[in-house]
Amino acid sequence: MWDMFSNTLKLFLRGKLFREPGAVFRQWLIGFCVAVTSVVLLAKLGAALGLAVLAAALISGGLQPLLFKNLKYN
Repeated sequence: MWDMFSNTLKLFLRGKLFREPGAVFRQWLIGFCVAVTSVVLLAKLGAALGLAVLAAALISGGLQPLLFKNLKYN
């Protein structure tokens, strides 16, 4: 398990894990922006910070499969 993780991490850091590293970053940035926006909006609507973070994590976590479904690996 550790070998698989370390090999994947090495490939990722060298930029050789994905065919289009820019697409990976763009999709990650979309998910990050959705999470931050969700936290801010829910906090502004009066939700407790812990609940806002939990809801934003569920929203952005549910969005990840949709964002990363078309990424190609090397």
